[in-house]
Amino acid sequence: MDLPVDEWKSYLLQKWSLLPKSIQVSISTAETLSDIFLHSSSLLQSEDEMFLKRLSRGYLVEKDPNAPLFYREEGNKKFQEKDYMGATVLYSKGVSHSRPNTEDISLCYANRSAALFHLGQYETCLQDIIRAQTHGYPERLQPKMMLRKAECLVTLGRLQEAGQTISDLESNLAASQFKIIQRTLCHLKMKVREKETLTETSPAAPTKAFENMDLREKNEQISSATSSVSLCIDPLKGRYLIATKDILPGELLVREDAFVSVLNPGEMSPLCYGLDGKWNTRVTNGDLYCHRCLKHTLATVPCDGCSYAKYCSQECMQQAWDLYHSIECSLGGLLLTLGVFCHIALRSTLLARFEDVGKVIRRLCGDISNKDICLPESKNLVQTFSYDLEGESEKNDKTVETPIPGCDINGKYENNYNAVFNLLPHTENHSPEHKFLCALSVSALCRQLEAANLQILTTGSKSSQPKTAVAPALCQELHIWGVAMLRHMLQLQCNAQAITTIQQTESKENIITNSKQVRLATGIFPVVSLLNHSCSPNTSVSFISTVATVRASVQIGKGQEILHCYGPHESRMGAAERQQKLRSQYFFDCNCPACQNEKHRTTTGSKWEAFCCNRCRTLMQGDDVLSCGNTSCTEAVSRDHLVSQLQDLQQQIKMAQKLLKNGKLEQAIQLLLGCRYDAESFLPAEHSVVGEIEDDLAQAYAALGDWQKSAAHLQKSLHVVEVRHGPSSVEMGHELFKLAQIFFNGV
Repeated sequence: MDLPVDEWKSYLLQKWSLLPKSIQVSISTAETLSDIFLHSSSLLQSEDEMFLKRLSRGYLVEKDPNAPLFYREEGNKKFQEKDYMGATVLYSKGVSHSRPNTEDISLCYANRSAALFHLGQYETCLQDIIRAQTHGYPERLQPKMMLRKAECLVTLGRLQEAGQTISDLESNLAASQFKIIQRTLCHLKMKVREKETLTETSPAAPTKAFENMDLREKNEQISSATSSVSLCIDPLKGRYLIATKDILPGELLVREDAFVSVLNPGEMSPLCYGLDGKWNTRVTNGDLYCHRCLKHTLATVPCDGCSYAKYCSQECMQQAWDLYHSIECSLGGLLLTLGVFCHIALRSTLLARFEDVGKVIRRLCGDISNKDICLPESKNLVQTFSYDLEGESEKNDKTVETPIPGCDINGKYENNYNAVFNLLPHTENHSPEHKFLCALSVSALCRQLEAANLQILTTGSKSSQPKTAVAPALCQELHIWGVAMLRHMLQLQCNAQAITTIQQTESKENIITNSKQVRLATGIFPVVSLLNHSCSPNTSVSFISTVATVRASVQIGKGQEILHCYGPHESRMGAAERQQKLRSQYFFDCNCPACQNEKHRTTTGSKWEAFCCNRCRTLMQGDDVLSCGNTSCTEAVSRDHLVSQLQDLQQQIKMAQKLLKNGKLEQAIQLLLGCRYDAESFLPAEHSVVGEIEDDLAQAYAALGDWQKSAAHLQKSLHVVEVRHGPSSVEMGHELFKLAQIFFNGV
């Protein structure tokens, strides 16, 4: 997903292995990104490009004139089954394959409006009706759609518009048509009269309130941050943020819009058609979220030129076109093949056009000649303060003046290309094979841009550009931008931020809605990237669309560093696994308090993954042979025996979950109660498997309507989640949401 598809990776790694040793050494020892790019790109042959093109053609990203009818018919089947959500997505797929101003697109929009009406999405339904009319919806079908429009307007309380729509409908209907819909029209008129005596107001959506929330006490040094934090630099750990005052849990620290983001395609198969020879009907993130602002939407508006890019509105579509999609549109299959990181690298470079291009090129040229060391254009001096542990006073005698990369001439760190460019690529830490893979992928992308004669250096103008405008000195410019894209691609391994969202995972069998955190997109947040890692961080990060919000999760004292978790959290994996992941992806060993504490921890392991004594319930300790931690108990057992016992238990749980899914609730409960009894003989009450059993029992009793028993089991599951993930964790929030549903249904 992040890197190119496996076929291209394997192809290039084999190509690397066949290179003469001297060429491998030249690339491995190259001192600048420019040299790496130059050496690698010269090795890209026409047969390599042909292989990549074959892979790219596997993705159906162009508009297929035969697809709209197929998706419309499949959507109609879902509609007849009253699966209006499924119908909506299929109609959207039909829209994305339709050309503008055709009957195909108007019919897909009209059908989607009907599905949206049944989902209660009245405003969106009205928008689709307007779109259908704009694209030439057939006159013979207008009455039915106008009735739907009138019903939406009545429901929304827009009575004057509803009355006008009904009046227009009556005056334009032929006699034969009037008889068919006469009863519905009369019913609508009655509803209008009834509602005219009422005044309706729609409450503001809470999400909008959060989206429009501004930072209080803005930071004069760091854009998107509050005055509670300050930027510092250290020779060993680089740039970092500290608290300028005592910070309370929940306090807002950073609210930053992504400089660039790319929607993760999800599980997209590179096959155009399904096994039955038809188009793919599987739903992906790309069908449900705007490709520019990442807003969730059921009514996507497609790009006029391709079937892949979809947006929440015409405005988002036009903004994306002006900023980058006019160039990306013809490259959809190639970008999906080369992966999200390469896509972000291209988009970052394209967005740089709208800043001072001269400055950007000077930075890039400086990068070419200065061994990848890039300092600010003026050596701005930003004071960093050293605070005493109690935070009582600033130790001015220890104040140092240090140039901080990424800041402007006035010492301000902003969300712009200068800040993005100064994120570290860690060139020296990446393997030669990885640098070769990235360099050739970027080179292939540049060749494609060159072949299409695309003008990628457009100074400042945000108007739509013709796709085939010829740029002067394109080859030289593409080399410069190729080096920039290579830099960004290497930066992303350590600086990419997963943009997540909460998705509901309810099924028809479950009354209680489950939810999970999923990765929606990948973005670059220059300010968030200033946060260093801790396996037990003092902040939490959440997202609304492309905006990241960083809040304190615990009390932070004045002078303390603001810390963020890069993924390996102490509540989700052990110290050894965390260190391995951080070392392989981020190139450092973690010495945070959580890692230090685990070095001195006994061999019992964490409660959620440990075994307990069958006799006295004390945690077992040891390696191959485990003995009871209670010195007065002589119980001992081999680890392999307990692991085998745990695996058997997990198989039983899976069988129970299958019964639960198939609606065999009583059988599932009996099997789960047996599993719980077996677990008590060798697992502590805080073990994650015990929590899983309790959660499944809660679901089963909820399905039977026994809310009291359901709540009792879920509270036991809550205890396990709290021990493992902490009281303020996302996982705890998910469980509390389920408990709230149980209490609500049980009232």
